[in-house]
Amino acid sequence: MSLDVKKVWIKRVVYLLFEWLDQNLFRWFVKLFYPQYKRPRKGYMKNYRVLLEFLFMQKIMGFNRMVPWPVDFRSKVRGWRFIQKGIMCDPGDSPGVYINAFGGLKMGDNVAIAPNVTIVTTNHYKYDHRKKSNTIGVIIGSNVWIGANCVILPGSKIGDEVTIGAGCIISGDIPSKSTVTRGDNVIKIIPKTKEYEWDIYKEQLT
Repeated sequence: MSLDVKKVWIKRVVYLLFEWLDQNLFRWFVKLFYPQYKRPRKGYMKNYRVLLEFLFMQKIMGFNRMVPWPVDFRSKVRGWRFIQKGIMCDPGDSPGVYINAFGGLKMGDNVAIAPNVTIVTTNHYKYDHRKKSNTIGVIIGSNVWIGANCVILPGSKIGDEVTIGAGCIISGDIPSKSTVTRGDNVIKIIPKTKEYEWDIYKEQLT
């Protein structure tokens, strides 16, 4: 057996060993520290990367320590116990996200939140800032993408299969199967003409 062939076999054995460790040992640690983490076993972030990117700053240094899913240390999730979320959804895992969930935040499956997004479920009463407004809560459907620097305000309801472009401010109802873009002082809602193509429920989750 030539030296090159031996190197190829060694690389293959090392790769298979590491894959086994990732799907067993590292996956076990991820489930231990993040019991609400539900992601595809293939095609997404490796389990060892979840531990490397989130574990130290979140669970040891204490940034969002009690949240049972991965949250970036540059993000802030307040009132996480008031969040109901589905699979493939980890609010705050992108950097710079701020979430105030005390008014109630319900999120479906496969919801992606880009960096620097703000989601606010309660607000101040405009005639007395010591009080809270009566408008509370945010509902977000499944298969939703929220682009960078968006702001989701209290009372917002976002349907299924919605794509929200960067920089949008959402303060009302967004219908399902639509794309939202930022226009001149207003948002534009554009209906989608095709069904969502990825059947997330066929995935084997970690």
